[in-house]
Amino acid sequence: MDHPGEQAAAEPIRLLAIRDTPLSLDEVFQAVGDDSAGGTALFVGTVRDHDGGADVHELGYSSHPSAEGELRRVAEKVVAEFPVRALAAVHRVGDLSVGDLAVVVAVSCPHRAEAFAACRKLIDDLKHEVPIWKHQKFSDGQEEWVGA
Repeated sequence: MDHPGEQAAAEPIRLLAIRDTPLSLDEVFQAVGDDSAGGTALFVGTVRDHDGGADVHELGYSSHPSAEGELRRVAEKVVAEFPVRALAAVHRVGDLSVGDLAVVVAVSCPHRAEAFAACRKLIDDLKHEVPIWKHQKFSDGQEEWVGA
């Protein structure tokens, strides 16, 4: 039972999703709002018009059915390692255009250094461990799978 004036700790993992619809910075930022957090770090990955010196013509993301479960596992590791008050991560799948948001992650912590470190770990681990693959088609007709 809670003592008077205390509230049960809120679940720090507030939003995790892999979607085929456009992503919202506002949704992710609002999900990590927390009165006990002094620092919030937000990372946004966008589709760029080139990669490795080649012009990107088309880009698509696909994911394995286990991707959302792996995303949760990555988020839980970050929460266990850092004093996370709130965490959110969303990744887009499907066909995207240059400038589209591909991934948005955010973490709020008591202090900025913790928020930066936790956010960096979240995006780095998401990119390395969650089975989401990028298929790039270049203007010269070449194609490349990234992360496969």
